[in-house]
Amino acid sequence: MADVHGDSSSPDVKPVQRVAIIPHMSTPSPYRALSAERRLALVLYSIRTNREAREQYIQRLVKRGGGFRATTLKTWAPDRLAREVVRMRAEDSQDELDLLQLMYVDLEPAIQTTFLNAAGVQHENGRMAEELEPPYADAESVKRAAMAVQEHHGTRGLHYLETLVRYSLDGWPGIDGVVAEMETIPAAAPAAHQ
Repeated sequence: MADVHGDSSSPDVKPVQRVAIIPHMSTPSPYRALSAERRLALVLYSIRTNREAREQYIQRLVKRGGGFRATTLKTWAPDRLAREVVRMRAEDSQDELDLLQLMYVDLEPAIQTTFLNAAGVQHENGRMAEELEPPYADAESVKRAAMAVQEHHGTRGLHYLETLVRYSLDGWPGIDGVVAEMETIPAAAPAAHQ
């Protein structure tokens, strides 16, 4: 009689083939790809400048458990609350998008400004007019803009482009293919002014 490993004196029993199972690692969102320090800085800025965001984070921390009560969390300094939010990964997908927009439009518009200028899209300091409808540029303009971002901003620019692929694919025709192509080629070093 054969054992579970296929050892047998019987010629018609074949050994069990062992297969190594390698877990599939999902690609982190553009927000989760940021360093913990960068995420902390964004959450802290959001908590300090947006009372509603502070309340939402407090409610999420309470729902996650851990013994914290809302009344206790409300007394915490913004930096302590932000550290707990990032540690507990209490940001949801909408927060991630809002925090990336905060970073690329409000706090550090240089990369978006480079992209919009090269794509020929009108903007004011990286901020597009609300009435613009997607697509914002044609595929050739998008490719030109993506190349300009990579050239001027290196890996930080590639992160910005990956953010567009994830959250604004319909606005930028062909951006996914351009970014996929860039990811197979080693990224250029970031520009000196970063």
